[in-house]
Amino acid sequence: MTMFSHLASLPATWLLATLAAYRLALAVHRRSGGSAWLHPVAVATLILVTLLLLTGVDYATYFEGGRYIHVLLGPATVALAVPLYHQLARLRRDWVALLAGALIGSAAAVVIAMLSAGWLEASRETILSMSVKSVTMPIALGLTETFGGVVSLTSALVMLTGILGGALTQPLLALLHIREAHINGFTLGVVAHGIGTARALQESQEMGAFAGLAMGLAGLLTAVLLPLCLRLAGFI
Repeated sequence: MTMFSHLASLPATWLLATLAAYRLALAVHRRSGGSAWLHPVAVATLILVTLLLLTGVDYATYFEGGRYIHVLLGPATVALAVPLYHQLARLRRDWVALLAGALIGSAAAVVIAMLSAGWLEASRETILSMSVKSVTMPIALGLTETFGGVVSLTSALVMLTGILGGALTQPLLALLHIREAHINGFTLGVVAHGIGTARALQESQEMGAFAGLAMGLAGLLTAVLLPLCLRLAGFI
């Protein structure tokens, strides 16, 4: 075994590569003036994908190291409850509208994804992978494994959805003259899950709090709605 092959097989190699890629991505994001199109997650993903393609390392080998960061997604998501606690007054007042928005957004994301993939005559596994693209990564991967999708494809789709959603949602809301922080944040959370929430937190604690709430609700509702949609479509 060559030295490179040995290093590529070590989980620590890809853990360090992930941290280094994100550090470089942060520098690129700052240099760009905070451009939504150069979000650190998007840039770091591009760096890592390029590195894996150049070295010929498969995703499973990479994830042996990347999983150590992946497990932190759960605690990070739970920590979003802290800024949300400071918005309890608005939550008590608007909970019906917020719940309805999360329900409609989650249902639309699942149905449109499945219909689009079906129209393009995608395989069953691809349709299943697309159906969960709009929820946060841990939930998306869990649903994909449960119903028989492709984990690597789901990961890519979730990431792409978050990047595009994080970049396009706020300009679109501005065109519609919707500028309230809690609405912007909630929309980002439903549309762009974790990346949208990170983007919202960069704007304000209020936006971040409602984005985190929306991300959690969207994940929960998708986990409930997806089996119903799959049963209606004849997949299960």
